[in-house]
Formats: sequence, C-alpha cells, structure tokens
Amino acid sequence: MPIALMTTERPPTPHELLTFYLEAGVDCALDDEAVDRLAASDARTVAPPLAPAAQAPAAMGSAPPPAAPAFLPSAPPPPEVAIGSAVEAARSAATLDQLRAAIEAFEGCALKTTATQAVFADGNPEARVMFVGEAPGREEDLEGRPFIGRAGKLLDRMMAAIGLDRTNAYIANIIPWRPPGNRDPAPHETQICLPFIKRHIELVNPAVIVCLGKPSTQALLNVNEGIIRTRGRWFDYDTGSATIRAMPTFHPAYLLRQPMSKRQSWQDFRAIAKALAEVGDKPGA
Repeated sequence: MPIALMTTERPPTPHELLTFYLEAGVDCALDDEAVDRLAASDARTVAPPLAPAAQAPAAMGSAPPPAAPAFLPSAPPPPEVAIGSAVEAARSAATLDQLRAAIEAFEGCALKTTATQAVFADGNPEARVMFVGEAPGREEDLEGRPFIGRAGKLLDRMMAAIGLDRTNAYIANIIPWRPPGNRDPAPHETQICLPFIKRHIELVNPAVIVCLGKPSTQALLNVNEGIIRTRGRWFDYDTGSATIRAMPTFHPAYLLRQPMSKRQSWQDFRAIAKALAEVGDKPGA
C-alpha cells in the first residue's frame, strides 16, 4: 500500500513575498495593477484562419471573440540600429531643450520601458564644470533629477568643499534611464545612450568635465584602465570643435562603501578647483 507523503509547503506570507521581490531588484511599482506579460505574449500568437469550407458556422447567441489588447510591448531594435537612430536624434538637437525632447521620444533603449521617466540633468548649463555619472538610481528615477539620493548628497558636500553647488555646476549621466534594480547597464545600453551625452557635452561646452566612476570614465575618455589607475589624471576630451580638460574621480556611491578613499577624492577636487581658477569665467556666462 503506497504511503502518502506529507508536505510542509505553504504559500509565502506577504512579508516573505515582498522580501523576495526586493532581493530580486523589484523596489517600486510601475503601475497600479500588474501586467501579465506572458498573456500579452500569447495574444500576439494568432493561428492561421481556416479555409472558408472548413469554417464552422457561429453558434447562435455565442459570445464574440475577445478583443486584442490595446497595447502590446514591442521589442527595441537591434543595438546597431538603435545606435544609428541615437546618433541621428542627438545630432538633430540644436538646444538642450531639443536634446531633452529627443531623449524622451527615443524608443531604441529597452531601459525606457522599465524606468519612470528620463533623468536629463540638473544644475546650471552655463557652468564651467560638468559632472557626468553613470545612470540614475531609484530616487532620481522618481523625481527626474540626477544625484539626489545618498550619493548625490555626498556629491553636494564634495562640491561645497571647493565652492561649488548646483547653481554653478552642471550634472548629468551617461544613461538617462534607471536600470531595473539599479543593476549595472549592459555594454550595448551604454553605447546606445552615448551619442546623447556626447551631444549634451557639446551643447553645454564646459571648461572642465569630471567623470564620476569607472563607467563614465571609460565611456567618455575611451580608456580601458580602472578608476584607481585613472583617477586624478587629466585627459583631453575632444568634441570635434573643442578640447575640454577631463578628470576621472571616484563615484560618490563608491566612497559611501569605501570611505578611506575620500582622501584621494579630496586631492582630485582640489585639482579641479585649481583648474577652474585657471580658466576663469566661462565665455558667454
């Protein structure tokens, strides 16, 4: 006689379920109701119609077939196509407002579908110094401004130490959309967004660029070395019409994890302050 096995499985509690979501990177809701992506995928698979002779007559009083969903998410284009589209969209922007509109209308990056909004920039576009990070986090995604979370507050204190704030500095990111769960952007996502930040720098035309962290440094300055080797060194950033001095330094988020590195960042910021004093006021500011 077979013996039935006892099972101790039970549905997860709400707290356990929320903990699982948080560990998986789900930390905010994008809508009031969940969307069944699998059902949407099944709805796109339509069987071929029957031949006229094989079609059965509709039963009297039968319910009409369900309507197709009003919205079905479409896959982004291949990376090479998306990069070409980004180059054209960025090139067509003659002002910062036009560039912001081009980014908000761009459909070539899948990160847009999971972000709340595009995070464009903050600060004074007439400033002599432009800080460039990697991508927005949760707070930035919700509010639409870069560097406003814990790392942003540290950046504000670091800038204040050399006489800067958001009235005389400008801040942006390589990628304008938050990656889900604050994961690292994929290389192709960085390449797709790169034309926008390059055009952004051209339009702002700062005297000094500060690359915050390794991803920003490698993407903008085309170097393969890590941030420990590149920080504190001056590089030339060529926009095609001007050469701008650029310095990599640690990202504030890294300094929150490694506070012993703040001493090196202070050395970098002192060098940045000296460079800004040497260039004087930005022409036209």
